[in-house]
Amino acid sequence: MDDSILNLIVFGVVSWTTLFLLTRKLFPNHWNCPLCPLASRSSHKQMRALAVTVGYLIYDFVCCLFDKQVKIDNLIHHLVSVVGLGAGLAYEWCGSEMVAALCVTEISSPFLHMREILKELGYKDTDFNLAADVLFAVIFSCARMIGGPYLTYVTLSDDNPILIKAMASGLQLVSAFWFYKIARMIMYKFSKRNKAKIVHLIR
Repeated sequence: MDDSILNLIVFGVVSWTTLFLLTRKLFPNHWNCPLCPLASRSSHKQMRALAVTVGYLIYDFVCCLFDKQVKIDNLIHHLVSVVGLGAGLAYEWCGSEMVAALCVTEISSPFLHMREILKELGYKDTDFNLAADVLFAVIFSCARMIGGPYLTYVTLSDDNPILIKAMASGLQLVSAFWFYKIARMIMYKFSKRNKAKIVHLIR
């Protein structure tokens, strides 16, 4: 791995940590326990956040149907998310867990979109694009494979409606499947890069 990529990863970790600590310092009364209270009635703010998200997910689901190639895993993700968040809205329950799930699942989205934008701008197969891929993979993996299982465990172990528990499990399964695909993508990108270096050295 090039030093520039490693430096970018370190920069990302330091930046996110600094942002988190600064936010906690600026809003000390709002960040004591982001998952509190658990298994409880949703607040009005949580309900509003979930409603806006459900609206977006329904819109995005319909957009996915117009793609040239419809991806089944993406459709399942949208259905599980809409049904799960919709259950939370209907029961007015698990607001803390669901807002935390939004953070866990969406924290990697800016890097996902950055990857696509870089490709559109002609930066495919560049160091910059590889750095974006690695950042996306690291953030996705940490959020979905560390934060996600913890959040799923918390949701399953508390006294929550069965539909919410089922959707939490379903979303974690989708995340695990995507983690597998992303890991394969990163391995492919590095093997492709190494092959290109070897060919360049031979010439």
